[in-house]
Formats: sequence, structure tokens, C-alpha cells
Amino acid sequence: MDELQCPACGETESLIGREKGELIEITCETCDQRWSRDPNALPICERCDSDDMEGAVKAIVEKSRGSQLSIVATQVVYLCRSCDESILASYRIGRSPLMPDQLPTQ
Repeated sequence: MDELQCPACGETESLIGREKGELIEITCETCDQRWSRDPNALPICERCDSDDMEGAVKAIVEKSRGSQLSIVATQVVYLCRSCDESILASYRIGRSPLMPDQLPTQ
């Protein structure tokens, strides 16, 4: 697996890790993105069993007014560099959060 990088901005140097139980909470000093990492578990692709994964930020959205959607939180998801190549290529360009697979209807 490549070196650790912020899934929001791609930063690899200005990362701070703090133990939080069995997990490590990582904070990016560049963009203040926070995520947890299990140092003992490598993410594995469910489709091809590869461990060549890359973190990305995915939006959690809710309807706020009428049909307007608002991002209320983000989460880090791991995508396979082979199976999700086109999604990752698009994500790397703008580093905007990925939208959920299904949007809220109410």
C-alpha cells in the first residue's frame, strides 16, 4: 500500500496521529480532515481481493429545503485502484467529496 495520505487534499507530510483505543485518529494539518485508521487492518477490495486501495472522502447528505441537498458530514471510504480506477481518477483531479450512491428522497 502507498504511503498514508489525506483523502480530502492528498497531503502526505502534515498528518498527526493520536491513539484512540485500538484505532488511530489522524488529522490533516493542511485541511483539518479527520479520519480513523485501524493499524492492524488493511482494507481489501471485495471484488478482486486486492489490498491496493486508496482513501477518498464521501459526502453524507440530507435534504435541507425543498429539493436542496446539504453535505452534513463526510466519511473516508477506501476504493480499489483497479476496480474503481475511473472514480479515483476523477476524484484525484478536484478532491471534492464523492456523492452517495443514493440520495435522500424526503
